Amino acid sequence: MGADRSYAYGAAAGLLGDLLLGDPQRMHPVAAFGRAAGRVERALWHDHRGWGALHTLVCAGGATALGVVAARAVRPSFTGSAALTAAATWAVVGGTSLAREASAVGRALERGDLTAARARLPHLCGRDPEALDADAIARAVVESVAENTSDAVVGALVWGAVAGVPGLLGFRAVNTLDAMVGHKSSRLRRFGWASARLDDVAGWPGARLTAVLAVLAGDDPRGAVRAWRADAHRHPSPNAGPVEASFAGALGVRLGGTLSYGGRVEHRPVLNGTGRPVQVADIGRAVRLSRRVGLLALGVTVAGRLIGKGRDR
Repeated sequence: MGADRSYAYGAAAGLLGDLLLGDPQRMHPVAAFGRAAGRVERALWHDHRGWGALHTLVCAGGATALGVVAARAVRPSFTGSAALTAAATWAVVGGTSLAREASAVGRALERGDLTAARARLPHLCGRDPEALDADAIARAVVESVAENTSDAVVGALVWGAVAGVPGLLGFRAVNTLDAMVGHKSSRLRRFGWASARLDDVAGWPGARLTAVLAVLAGDDPRGAVRAWRADAHRHPSPNAGPVEASFAGALGVRLGGTLSYGGRVEHRPVLNGTGRPVQVADIGRAVRLSRRVGLLALGVTVAGRLIGKGRDR
């Protein structure tokens, strides 16, 4: 039971560190992983799924193995285990940075500074900002806050509860690889297939928990459930669909529609079609909902680990 308590204390301390400090400003472990994964990609790239699977195995497997070695090294020490979990949680969870970036775009829109808002939007998502007006930028921010609440907070906590520090590091590695090579460009369509599919699998439980917690923490629980049931399956992403739909219903807004990535126009289904269009003020509401979901996720995942491990004994 000591290991489970050390995880609980460490996860809580790590999330508190994120709330107070945000991401590490220098020598960020995720950025270091991204640079290493980029070097592996350059060494292994072939326009073939097999080589992409090897890239995923080397990068995600290496991060997970590092977590296993580190966790075993500190296992005899309660304090050491808690400290390692805290450091890993702080490194992989990005809720505060997500909130800061979203709020920065919101403040620029409130000032009417569309140029500044467009310049800041790429910090949140990969959409082409130049063709977006204020309302479209606000919608993009709310959608990004919803999706990244799952990817940057809840999903990591879920895998941390399941597998401790290796789960935290492994999940963040998989999610980072998907962002790097999982998109459908001509160069990466085959090479990034394994990373994209693994990210879908790893993100499945966190996305569903995020959707459930958005229902509980939002302003309109019934609306969130209704949007999730009616529209989530229509989204092209199996994990972003439930999250964005539940956020849309919880906030009473309409998400989805036409968007542009890297010059490629996509026409996505509307989520919560009975909601009103997103307004600038909804960015702050989405950020607050994201924070509530993150705190609830910490409680749920820690409790689940303590109860589950207790039954195993």
